[in-house]
Amino acid sequence: MAALMLLLALVACMRGPMVAAPAGPPQPPVTGPGGPPPGGSPPPGAGGPVKVAVLLPLSGANAELGKAMLEAAQMALFTTGNDRLTLVPRDTTGTPDGAAGAARAALADGAQLILGPLLAAEVDAVKPVAGEAKINVIAFSTATQLAGDNVFLMGFLPRQEVVREAAFARESGLSRFAVLAPNSEYGRLMTDALRETASQAGATVVKAETFDSRSSDVGPAIQRLAGNTASAAPGTSPEPDAAPAPGPTQRVSFDALLLPEGGDQLKQIARRLKTAGIGSPQVRLLGSGLWDDASVSSEPALVGGWFAASPPDARREFQSRFQSTYGHAPPRLASLAFDAAALAAVLAKAGGPAPFSHDAILNPSGFTGVDGLFRFTPQGLVQRGLAVLEVQPQGPVVVSPAPRDFRDLVY
Repeated sequence: MAALMLLLALVACMRGPMVAAPAGPPQPPVTGPGGPPPGGSPPPGAGGPVKVAVLLPLSGANAELGKAMLEAAQMALFTTGNDRLTLVPRDTTGTPDGAAGAARAALADGAQLILGPLLAAEVDAVKPVAGEAKINVIAFSTATQLAGDNVFLMGFLPRQEVVREAAFARESGLSRFAVLAPNSEYGRLMTDALRETASQAGATVVKAETFDSRSSDVGPAIQRLAGNTASAAPGTSPEPDAAPAPGPTQRVSFDALLLPEGGDQLKQIARRLKTAGIGSPQVRLLGSGLWDDASVSSEPALVGGWFAASPPDARREFQSRFQSTYGHAPPRLASLAFDAAALAAVLAKAGGPAPFSHDAILNPSGFTGVDGLFRFTPQGLVQRGLAVLEVQPQGPVVVSPAPRDFRDLVY
């Protein structure tokens, strides 16, 4: 715990510092393996250098994102002032072969921990390379099937967002849910999560409709959702851009609607729903991490909607400092790299023969970074303390604060 308190100094010049989460009640010791077994890279000596690999796509289709994430990781290192820790950036080129080669190069250079890579296929390629070297990986992917053993996933997991906001909706008196989701793996994951959460909370999912996210025609799905499938004349199809027949007084069988979509498509669907009489105040729209976008507040049809996300204050401080440091705004995923590098710096400061062991990474009290409270489970998945935000014209406002520690986590 003394080592974890070093987190208090990580971003002292930011109002949203990474700090150790308050200690919870005594918990059983973690049953996972401890430090890397013999055969891995030699542990750093007391006061010696500690190398941490950062595997990101610095060339290829995702180069712009990769470079920004590397900048965030470097900013975290500068903020900590940890002279022992050295980042070892390697370009994955955004490919599995490139990621595996980057991992081998970093390990040959003495890396004790791997941060990244970004894409699921890259993580899949890096996992056996790091496993053979007995080195742990904190990846930025959300591909949960790759978690476990020596791989921990730092990415934002969509299922946790649904669980958080649906639980809050239920607490707020909403009990009849519906979902309008893209016909994709992501849409199915969100729908399944809503069904499970609703069932556990004594609520019901009364309708579930899907649409082709590659098409601009969501009219039929909205008509089915509104219970109006006969608005077109016999033998004809509704016009793709025609508003569904129900008006603002239309009564539907649900009081909350999950809409896991983003960008322009989200805004278009929200307008169509509003025209169909599905929206605030009769129906509470529920979003996903895709709603965590400043432009969402510019759409009147989304005002009043709820979505779960990291608590915003610390992230705003991070965004401001990143902008002033590098002259451009950080992409949303940049904060993952900052928190991962800051965590590595904290663990390195703790010292010991195996600063990045399973036991160190799996601290049950967790950590607090610019994306809020988080910890890793023995299965390698990140667990986050999320807030619930409400879309308002001036920007999202917190309607349910994030938990301060994991004793307060009830979802």
